[in-house]
Amino acid sequence: MASFVWNYRFYTMPDKWWIYLLLFIGLEFCYYWYHRASHEVYLLWATHSTHHSPNDLTLSAAYRLGWMPFLSFTWFFFLPLVYIGFSPYDVFTMLSINLLYQFWLHTRLINKLGFLEGVVNTPSAHRVHHASNSMYINKNYGGILLIFDRIFGTYEKEDEANKIIYGLTHPNYSSNPFSVVFRVWGELVQEVIKKSTFREKIRVLFASPR
Repeated sequence: MASFVWNYRFYTMPDKWWIYLLLFIGLEFCYYWYHRASHEVYLLWATHSTHHSPNDLTLSAAYRLGWMPFLSFTWFFFLPLVYIGFSPYDVFTMLSINLLYQFWLHTRLINKLGFLEGVVNTPSAHRVHHASNSMYINKNYGGILLIFDRIFGTYEKEDEANKIIYGLTHPNYSSNPFSVVFRVWGELVQEVIKKSTFREKIRVLFASPR
């Protein structure tokens, strides 16, 4: 799909160093909306919920990922960057760097990092993101930066007086990988089946997760 969009791109970015700075900011913007939609749209949450299923936060949680991102349109959010003229290779290389950065965020062992908090994504900020406490739900979507969380009102700092509860609001304690990956998909399919009209079925796909 990215190659198709590239063939019909609006513009071709010049080979200049500052283009990569623009791409970095642009990708952060797209990542923010991809990540936010993955929490607020049932179809996307069906895949992304796998990443939030651990009931503790360790580095291994960084690689607990859904198996069907294509069905949840993950790729769609980054195609605008290709359309405006960034090559697919550059876009997905920058996305890979973004995701690699996030590996070290999945830990309880690193405390707050002073002036960096609220500027870049830190373990403290990401602990908030993985929390199922009501005050923390749907917060801190940024990849490397938290600037768009600040702009769009989704930033929340960790309150050390409140113990974080990790995992889903309806915890999954199964050690069966198929149960972990497909439980929310199964719930979504059941919700779709219950609806009597095509319009209602489509609405379920794009509704907030249960």
